[in-house]
Amino acid sequence: MSSLSAFLSRFSIALYTLIALVAFAANSVLCRMALSTQQTPALIDPSSFTAIRLIAGALVLWLLMLLRSTKTTVSNSASRGSMFAGALLFIYAVTFSYAYVLLDTATGALILFAAVQISMMLISYFQGQRLTLLEWIGALLAFSGFAYLVLPGVSAPSMTGLVLMAISGCAWGGYTLLGKKSVNPLFDTGYNFIRSLPLVVVMILVVWLLPQLTSATQLVSISQVTVLSAKGILLAVLSGAMASGIGYALWYQALRGLTSTHAAVLQLTVPVIAAVGGILFLDEVISFHLGVSAGIIFVGIALVIFAKSHPVSQRSGQKNGI
Repeated sequence: MSSLSAFLSRFSIALYTLIALVAFAANSVLCRMALSTQQTPALIDPSSFTAIRLIAGALVLWLLMLLRSTKTTVSNSASRGSMFAGALLFIYAVTFSYAYVLLDTATGALILFAAVQISMMLISYFQGQRLTLLEWIGALLAFSGFAYLVLPGVSAPSMTGLVLMAISGCAWGGYTLLGKKSVNPLFDTGYNFIRSLPLVVVMILVVWLLPQLTSATQLVSISQVTVLSAKGILLAVLSGAMASGIGYALWYQALRGLTSTHAAVLQLTVPVIAAVGGILFLDEVISFHLGVSAGIIFVGIALVIFAKSHPVSQRSGQKNGI
């Protein structure tokens, strides 16, 4: 019976991980569709997209928490997320939106996932987790496959966009590591979204007031025009409610059974899944290049997952947070 329980536990972790990664990729496709500068007229501006995305995610998760609370007698008072996690979620979302106005898809994806990978590995290293040689080879191989996917289309990026996307990746890496402590992923994710809303209000006020104060920076020129359309709002709601809200809750659930290294490397599959989504929904053409890069990434991930890690002993006085 214990072996069956262990199998079901591993299966559920794998299922949650798969659904979460597909949700991340769907989020990427929705963001591309909504924020592309090639569309005339534009569907939505980045600040409005970010605001609607986070508000929609908070509403859906709040409803799910209400339903869950009526069906359980277990106290969820300890699962209320944190202000820090809510701030990281907001920083990730807003910098992601603005960066993708300034960067092309390949450049933005490379910067984002490089920042996620580096930030998570560095934080895990300082927390005492060490990698075996096979894990290092697998991680480098997976990242090489991802780089092979995006590097051929990379041009000199906007420095503002590069910094914004790097901040977004670091924020997401920190948010992911905080999720490993989650006892109740649904409630933690829901409260994190709710805690991000005051920052959404601040962002909206800044976007309205900043153009009246100065127009000297590139960011101001992006945020001067508020653009809303029915399609843009729908894409933002889908991104927030489904791909972000529910997807992030499932990701927090999956993180309970993943090491930080595995979580970091697994996220490198998102660009490949997103590329397939682009083929299916955006009429992009499949290529031999995509197939080769996907193969390299999945081989690298397999090495990391099946390698045996040897974390060093923690110092007795080491703190638990990041």
